[in-house]
Amino acid sequence: MAMVLFLGSRFIFTGMLKFVSPGALLFVLSVAAIATTLGAIYIDGMTGLYSLVGVSICMSLMFPTIYGLALGGTGSDAKLGSAGLILAIVGGAFMPRLQGQIMDLDSFMGVSATRGSFYLPVICFVVITAYGLLCFKKKEA
Repeated sequence: MAMVLFLGSRFIFTGMLKFVSPGALLFVLSVAAIATTLGAIYIDGMTGLYSLVGVSICMSLMFPTIYGLALGGTGSDAKLGSAGLILAIVGGAFMPRLQGQIMDLDSFMGVSATRGSFYLPVICFVVITAYGLLCFKKKEA
């Protein structure tokens, strides 16, 4: 279900880019991702699971939007910038390992280690929120 929602929301949010600034949409989606991830941490039962699935909806447009915003205005250096962005994905390969290490603990930040491990994506979404806001403010100025 998460993958179906991811795909469907990718089309919906891509259509919204005709009317909404990419930075603003990135900001809104990352704030929603923070909220849904916190829901997955703190809400029990099926509602918490639905919150976790909701993260997929929020993430559907994040990478292509970040990619497009970061390469905007690079001109002839677009190939080098693109290569750098693709290389940066390797950093994301460390996150599942780190989240797994957190899960191996007894507890983390006052909740079970499994739930607490989702603070790591929250931190990542906070960074994306700041980037989206920065891009939106820069575009407005």
